[in-house]
This record gives sequence, C-alpha cells and structure tokens, in this order.
Amino acid sequence: MGPATVQDHAPRFLHHLRRRHAGRRLSANQDARPPPPSVRRVMLYQQGCFAGGTVLRVAKDLAENNRGARVLVVCSEITAVTFRGPCDTQLDSMVGQALFGDGAAAVVVGADPDVLVERPLFQLVSASQTILPDTDGFIKGHLREVGLTFHLHKDVPVAISKNIQQALEDAFAPLGIDDWNSIFWVAHPGGPAILDMVEAEAKLDKRRMRATRHILSEYGNMSSACVLFILDEMRKRSAEDGHATTGEGLDWGVLFGFGPGLTVETVVLHSVPLL
Repeated sequence: MGPATVQDHAPRFLHHLRRRHAGRRLSANQDARPPPPSVRRVMLYQQGCFAGGTVLRVAKDLAENNRGARVLVVCSEITAVTFRGPCDTQLDSMVGQALFGDGAAAVVVGADPDVLVERPLFQLVSASQTILPDTDGFIKGHLREVGLTFHLHKDVPVAISKNIQQALEDAFAPLGIDDWNSIFWVAHPGGPAILDMVEAEAKLDKRRMRATRHILSEYGNMSSACVLFILDEMRKRSAEDGHATTGEGLDWGVLFGFGPGLTVETVVLHSVPLL
C-alpha cells in the first residue's frame, strides 16, 4: 500500500450524503447529514497547538493500515474561551489572548488514491513526535471557572528554535536533504517571535514562511487548525503564482506543530504536480 496523501475529494464520505439526498437540492441553510454510526471515530481533546501535526500522523497510520480507508480529519478550535480581562499577576496570559483566534478546517487523508475521482494535494511521507528536554511547564493550560487559562514561558521561542535543527536533521537525513531553503515550510504560527527565531536558526529565506505568516496575520493562532489553513493557502498560492507543484514549485516540504510539552510534531511532505 502506498503512502498516505492529503486529498481534495472524498467520494466515500460524500456517497452517503448523495444517496440520502438524491433527486433534491440542499438549501444553503440545511445541515448535511452526519456519517453513519458505523464510521469509526477517534476523538482528541485538549492537545494544544501541536495537534494539527498529531491528527495528520494518526490519520496517516489509519489510512496506510486499513486498505481503502479514507480518514476525515477535522480540527475545530474555539479559543475565545481563553479571553478575559487583564490580571496584574498573570500578564503572560495577555500574549496568548492577543494572538489567538477561532478556526476550523478539514481534510481527507487516504492511501492509493483513485486517480479518476480523487486529487491528492500533498503526500504524507513520514511523521514523528518529540518532547523537547527541560521544557516542562513552558506552556500550561488549566480549566477554571473563568474558562481556559494558560501561561507561556518567555523562553518558548528560544526553546523551539534551538531544537529545530535537530528535528529537521532527524526527518530529512534519510532523504539526503540538508538545505532547508530547498523545501517548502508549513509551520504552526505560535507567534511572530517563534517564527522569527526559527527562521533565523534555519537560515531561511523570507519566502519560506510567507504562507505561514499570512495565515497568522489574517486569522491569528487557531491552534491545531492553523497548519491545515496553511496547507490550503500554499496550494492555492502555488497555483496562482504559476508554480509547477503544490509546494511553491518545490518537491519536498516540512510541516511543524509546536505546543505544550514542549512538543514538536514533524511531518515530511511531498508536493504533487499542478495540472
């Protein structure tokens, strides 16, 4: 069975909807029918900002080990529950409140696509997770009567950037790639400081983070949904700019999720040709 792909079309999921509503059109305000109860579900809660990478890693495993499976991945984040007035003793929480936003995104992951009806957007080549040493408590979240409170250590950007080189080397050594400007980048936009330091540590051209920074500026930090927004932005912009592939004309790419732990999710991507 071939490696998993992020796909643009999901006939197996859509078949149920088409069968139930054959012969009549759905109005704009009419809810789509849910999938049948027999659909196997995996629910992940309170994972934090790295979860966009987590769900792709889990979906990849499911798709590649269940022949013919199509995995609907949905990331839905309501970060407004963190919003509240300032507190003199917890000013660090204001940073997150200024950056965060609500968002939801979905993709379908499958292996061995049917080229007649399915159109892969990116290939998920490998996926891994690591917890950075000596970072316990750098990001803390607690459910309280006032909602979800969280605290960010001032050294979060430093800790992530100082470990990014090792994450890249571990992921791309099997491919013989060590030029980080030769790959396209989908990095969780935890905040401008994280992106700036990662960019400097990896010696990236400013263009590599263009899609990531655009999503941060337009929508804020939507936690797990961010990387799916960035994948969509990258493939659309690649087509608009006349690139040969969905990865800004490049073949190989990386998707990073950063979050509590500190946890880093690393997904190696391969783009597909734009027709």
